[in-house]
Amino acid sequence: MVLGWLKNRTVNPRVGTADARGLVIFTTVAEAMHAEKVLQKAGLNCHLVAPPPALRRGCDLALEINLVEQTAVERALTGKVAFVGIYPSRGEIEPLQIEKVTPFSEYVMVKSGNMKLVFAQKTGLIVNISGGGCPDIPYLYARLVGTRLDKAPRPREAGRTLCALMLDRALEKALEIWKEAAST
Repeated sequence: MVLGWLKNRTVNPRVGTADARGLVIFTTVAEAMHAEKVLQKAGLNCHLVAPPPALRRGCDLALEINLVEQTAVERALTGKVAFVGIYPSRGEIEPLQIEKVTPFSEYVMVKSGNMKLVFAQKTGLIVNISGGGCPDIPYLYARLVGTRLDKAPRPREAGRTLCALMLDRALEKALEIWKEAAST
């Protein structure tokens, strides 16, 4: 009787468990950027996002993770990177990968967040960087301006701020645009 009941019963899997998203919250940008490296090295899928204002704890970055991997994420971070907590995402995440591209006659400006990178269309030479107010931007300016896009050091490796991360995204997009134009 019980076996018959089990056979005829339809099992409804929990909706959304396989792709339930969560946010790991940090107090500093440097912690969030370091945690991304730690989790990726551990083979865990994650990416930096802007958390909703209600979850911000002094940092404008969080890591979006798969909540199914929460225990593995906690283990990977414990003792390596301090984090505030892990919270379920409710779809209110702000994307960080929004770039605006403005072409000029000989140059292209790529804006990511509050950072702008301008490069020469023909040579790929970085001619200007502007925006942001983070303390590492003058250092990054000195390292990047006058360098070709494909030879430029990665701002996210040299800097420790949200401005450096946004400049890195602008550099990625600029390199993509320049390579695509060169191949046509």
